[in-house]
Amino acid sequence: MTDIIAEGAPEEGTPETLTFTTTLEPGRFLGLSLKNGLLNLITLTLYRFWGKTEVRQRVWKGVRLNDEAFEYTGRGVELFIGFILALVVLGLPFLAIVFAVQFLGQWVVFAAYIPMYVFFGWLWGFGTYTAFRYMASRTTWRGVRFQLKGSAANYGLYFIFAGFLSGITMGWFWPTAERALAEKIWDEVRFGDRRLRFRMGRAQNEGVYGPFAIGWVGSLVGYFVLIFVFMAVAMTSGMFEQTGSGAPPETGVAFVLMTYAAMLLLAPFALLLWSPYHAAMMRSVAAGVSVDGATFRLNVKALPLWWLTVTNLFMLLITLGFLMPWVQARTARFLVSRLTSEGTARLDLVQQTGRGPGSGEGLADAFGFSAI
Repeated sequence: MTDIIAEGAPEEGTPETLTFTTTLEPGRFLGLSLKNGLLNLITLTLYRFWGKTEVRQRVWKGVRLNDEAFEYTGRGVELFIGFILALVVLGLPFLAIVFAVQFLGQWVVFAAYIPMYVFFGWLWGFGTYTAFRYMASRTTWRGVRFQLKGSAANYGLYFIFAGFLSGITMGWFWPTAERALAEKIWDEVRFGDRRLRFRMGRAQNEGVYGPFAIGWVGSLVGYFVLIFVFMAVAMTSGMFEQTGSGAPPETGVAFVLMTYAAMLLLAPFALLLWSPYHAAMMRSVAAGVSVDGATFRLNVKALPLWWLTVTNLFMLLITLGFLMPWVQARTARFLVSRLTSEGTARLDLVQQTGRGPGSGEGLADAFGFSAI
């Protein structure tokens, strides 16, 4: 007997498990690193928009889901236009203050300090959200685009609120805020017309306050130990006795060099203190994300994450930033190789979505931060 399917009945998609793999080989990014670095020097960093685009195209292509590669469709000119627009947004308030000081006096700066601080804090959050929105809209898999819904303005407001509460609690609100900020992004991500969700209950199953306490207490103790050692060395060397008006210039230079040397030597230890928290937060955020019945797990441990961070920073330092594409490919390989999924999703039912914003993450570039 022939089955009759009612017209308009919903299709039942084929559930599929999600398997992440990577073909990224950081060594293949060495030539690209050299090319981008030299072109940035020649063009006074103007080439960075096109260089960043090429890096993303190659990184995205090296990440595979169910043996099908992601694709980055953004263009360098979009990032450049976004940067120009961001300069206008940031430049107008600055010019307004300069002219106000010229005509109304310097007291205007003090009167405008708090509003400007709040505005730029909001702008930072706004820029973070719009940067993710642009990258999502230029990421495709199986030809279907991702998108980020939600309100960048509301994200900016919560970013200010989170920063304020973290300040008055000496940082202890920040783990809660960081998870909430992640929720506001991941709960608004779509793959085509299919929504990803962020389950805060699942994210909270990964404890973050214990690792945060290690970093917070360790940093406090380290700070006082550093001050004590610095004072002891300065006093025994007679540095304080030489800092008067007749002190030779070499004294000030030695003081600055000693300060920077101490910061450089202690940086790996500071990163080690905070690596358990950063690893725990990454695991927590990954655990909170789901699509249909598929959940995710990011198997990141503190020591491997610390070693990745320290070696990346060391290579960037000794190459003056030339190896940034190599570092980004290395980091992407590290994360993707540790990303797994359980359950299934019906991704074959996904419908295409709109292209998204016309320009890139200009505010993120202007503030000097970017996911990649």
